[in-house]
Amino acid sequence: MADDFHKPTKYSGEWFDRVEAGEDPAAVMRAAHETAHALVDRARASADPDLIDRLVAYTDRHGIDALAELWARSNPRTLPGALWRIYLLRLIIRQDPIGTSLLYQRGTETLRTIDAAVAGAPEPTGPDEITALADQILRGVFKGDFAVALDRAAAFSRILASGATSLADDAEPIEPGRATDLTVRADRLTLTAEELDSCARLYRRGDLD
Repeated sequence: MADDFHKPTKYSGEWFDRVEAGEDPAAVMRAAHETAHALVDRARASADPDLIDRLVAYTDRHGIDALAELWARSNPRTLPGALWRIYLLRLIIRQDPIGTSLLYQRGTETLRTIDAAVAGAPEPTGPDEITALADQILRGVFKGDFAVALDRAAAFSRILASGATSLADDAEPIEPGRATDLTVRADRLTLTAEELDSCARLYRRGDLD
């Protein structure tokens, strides 16, 4: 990630590559928090729209590994933990926009909550719309109301979880293996939604570290 994305602490792309899994856990966690705060603060202070575009598309160009090294092991109820989950959701969507849009559509049919309105996807929600939604949510992390971006990501995760559960029920009689995979996916998405909800509450209280 380019140096000019981070202030006051600066880390070059080469620095990301040097973070080793075996390093002192305290140092890794400190780096996770410093880079997450520097990234968000720098983006929110910038008037350069190209900067936001580069941040949103970072994993398209560089992959997810550098971010995983820094943020994946962070407590889920922290700023680096929240950023990791939102970047990962976007990556999952872009890797399978058709499958994700199917889960989303089923979820909106089965989940009787306001989550579809909170997530903010247009109807009908096809592969193009679901991909655009992922970018909008991540863009909201860097511009706009950060807590709302977390709310949208949580709602999106809940909708996908509901869709996966419903499809698992359909598959159980004839494809039990697929049903199991979908159930596991639903459980993970439900947990992600709970974690992002917690992050939104912490941020509104000024306690998201």
